[in-house]
Amino acid sequence: MADIYDTIIIGGGVAALGAALYSGRFEMKTLLIGENIGGTIVNTNEVANYPGFEMISGIDLVDKLQKHAQQYNIEIINAKVEKVEKNKQNFNVLTKDKEFNSRTIILATGTGWRKLNISGEKEYTGKGVHYCALCDGAFYKNKVVAVIGGSDSAARDALLLAEYAKKVYIIYRKKEIRAEPITKTKVKKNEKIEIINNTNVVEIKGDKFVNKIILDKEYSGSKEFSLDAVFIDIGHIPISDLAKDLRINLNEKNEIMVDRNGFTNVEGIFAAGDVIDTDFKQAITGVAEGVTSAYNAYNYIQKQ
Repeated sequence: MADIYDTIIIGGGVAALGAALYSGRFEMKTLLIGENIGGTIVNTNEVANYPGFEMISGIDLVDKLQKHAQQYNIEIINAKVEKVEKNKQNFNVLTKDKEFNSRTIILATGTGWRKLNISGEKEYTGKGVHYCALCDGAFYKNKVVAVIGGSDSAARDALLLAEYAKKVYIIYRKKEIRAEPITKTKVKKNEKIEIINNTNVVEIKGDKFVNKIILDKEYSGSKEFSLDAVFIDIGHIPISDLAKDLRINLNEKNEIMVDRNGFTNVEGIFAAGDVIDTDFKQAITGVAEGVTSAYNAYNYIQKQ
C-alpha cells in the first residue's frame, strides 16, 4: 500500500486551503483533494471584508492562499472524492482513478447553489438562467436581467450586473432585501437597479433562450415579465453526502455538526467552512475553522 497521509483535506475552497497551509506548517504529510480548487469565492468580484485586504477579488485571494500553502510540503489534486471508508484505524479515500489512505480527514466540502426548482430553470440553465453573475454577466451588455434573491450576495450581483446590463431587477419574496447597509445604499443609489418586493418567480419561459418569466402577482399590470436573463442567488446547500455516508451527525439543514475545535462525532474526522453548522459563513471564518481543524488533527495524531 502507498504511504499513509497524516491528513487528507477534502475540498478546494478557502477553508480547505487554510487547513492545508497549517497542516503543512505542522509538517504533516498532507493531501488536499478538491473538485473545484478555489471554491465558490472565485465567483466573487470584490471581497472587501477579508482582513489585510481593503479590496481583493475572490480569484486573487484564492491564488494567494494556495501559493502560501504550497510553500510547505503538501500535495494538491484536482479530483472528485467518490467515497470515504473507515478501516481499522485509518481512512480510505477513493476518487474515480485512485485510492488514498490517511490517519485523519478534514471535510471542507463547502456548498452548492440552491435551486428555485421551478419550470424552465433546468431547461434554460446556461441559456439565460445563471447562478454566477461574475462568470456570465458580461454576456448581457445592454440587456435586461433579473436577480432572484434578497441577500447581500444577491444585491452585490445586481451591482455587478448593472455594469453591463441596461436594466437590472431584484426580485425578492419578502418586504425588504437583507443586504448589508453599505450594499443596500449602493443598490438604492444605482439608477439601473429596481427592486420588486413581495414577489416570487414561478416559471421561466423562452424559445432557444430565456425571454420571459412568470410572477405570482402582477407587476405593471401583468404577471408576464420580459427579460433576457435570470441570475438565481437564493443561497447555498451544504455538500455533505460524504459525511452522511460516514454517519457523521448532521443538523436539519444537512450541515456537519462540529464542536468548537472542528471535531465531528466520528473519531479522526474534522470539518470546516461553509459545510459546518455555523450561522456566520465568511471567507475569514472558514479559513480560521480550517486552521483549527488542522491544529486539532495534528494533536489527535500525536496522542495516538
